[in-house]
Amino acid sequence: MTSDCTLSLLIFSPLAAAAVASLLRSERALRVWTLLATTAIALVSLPLFWRFDAGSAAFQFAENHTWIPWLGVHYAVGVDGISLLLVLLTTIITPLCVLASWTYIKKRVREFMIALLIMETAMLGVFCALDTVLFFVFWEAMLIPMSLMIGVWGGPRKIYAALKFFIYTMAGSIMLLVAIIAMRLKTGTFSLPDTMGYAFSPGFQALIFGAFFLSFAIKVPMFPFHTWLPAAHVEAPTAGSVILASVLLKMGTYGFLRFCLPIAPLATHTFAPYVLWLSVVGILYGGFAALAQKDMKKLVAYSSVAHMGFATLGIFALNVQGLEGATLVMINHGVTTGALFIMVGMLYERIHTRDLSQAAGIGSKIPIFAAFFGVFCLSSLAFPGTNSFIGEFLVLAAGFKVSKILVICAIPGVVAAAAYMLRVLQKVAYGSEDNPDHSGVKDLNLREIATLVPLLFFVLWIGLHPEPLLRVMHTSVVHLLQQTAR
Repeated sequence: MTSDCTLSLLIFSPLAAAAVASLLRSERALRVWTLLATTAIALVSLPLFWRFDAGSAAFQFAENHTWIPWLGVHYAVGVDGISLLLVLLTTIITPLCVLASWTYIKKRVREFMIALLIMETAMLGVFCALDTVLFFVFWEAMLIPMSLMIGVWGGPRKIYAALKFFIYTMAGSIMLLVAIIAMRLKTGTFSLPDTMGYAFSPGFQALIFGAFFLSFAIKVPMFPFHTWLPAAHVEAPTAGSVILASVLLKMGTYGFLRFCLPIAPLATHTFAPYVLWLSVVGILYGGFAALAQKDMKKLVAYSSVAHMGFATLGIFALNVQGLEGATLVMINHGVTTGALFIMVGMLYERIHTRDLSQAAGIGSKIPIFAAFFGVFCLSSLAFPGTNSFIGEFLVLAAGFKVSKILVICAIPGVVAAAAYMLRVLQKVAYGSEDNPDHSGVKDLNLREIATLVPLLFFVLWIGLHPEPLLRVMHTSVVHLLQQTAR
């Protein structure tokens, strides 16, 4: 490996910014500093997209140093075409979370901003780590600040939601650690690239696949491991919900791509049919559960279960279209669902409720809000021309190659997505004859518009021109499938 400090700079810059934030006393200075720091990190990360060699499947911008010599643990980082896109998603979403929290967070602002910055370091570390112990350290590092975000700045049932999130995630982490130790005993190394090429026995593959699957399925979360998600989303502050939806859930699907497929290929092929049907169940359950919700935040939370079902469906279809579609679904879900959570938070700051009936007809009083909300709702239901369409289209096309019956069973989930998103859009934009009085509600200000414009740009850019993203990931996807087919 060559040594390039770019990724280390990205990973640890938020931690350095958190150290500076701990010294600041003014709440305004804390907000401004965190916004400037996260924006600078996002700007530093963008050139990686153009510097990346899309024709190579090797891990790029790599860095490798001995960390714990007596254990053989290395500080090894690098990105391929899949993880690069998730790194960029993380760096772009974080400053938007700061903007979304500008007036929402009123107490313990310093601690909140520090937790947010530590979260960014942990998330970037997960997507860049090429050593299994380093991966696990970053994987666990995000657990405490996220639990604090929910437990300190959350809603009325915040302690319940934080404990549930912590317990579920910790249970999955134990399985992950056991699998990492077992692989080390077999291979003599913690190196992730070296472990990917190791010929494990079929029985051992089945065991580590089961451990990996449980750990990552909880994080996605797949049905029936999803029950922590609605509580966490509903109780979390806006920034917490955005980070959960946009980045943390992707850590689970990324784990499938980085661990299950290349390390346990035989077990992956053996268990793929079961995971595919579990994904379809998640699509249907998430869609119809969202359709029944009156709380807008809970509606968007259940829609995440359905959308991530498309991601796992594409991953375990085990073909190029499926993996590329799944990666696009991961990116697009981060953009669209993150935007919807931000907008629900903006609405809550104005009317102090997330009840859909209390927001009925508010769009006529705040037309700028309604315009943004309409585009993001159409994106969520995968309307052609928006970002979500191309990802779900590729996943369904890949599913048809595996089983036509499988995809036909998933179609009601697609219809349900149109039903619940059009329902919430109709309620907010038009309502009914007895709408609540919203005459005093103010439209979006410049800060809020600035928060949403980047997300709107990605909705339209990816929807109309997804080729740059597909080009960056294609070689890595093909290489991953070759590893899985060995």
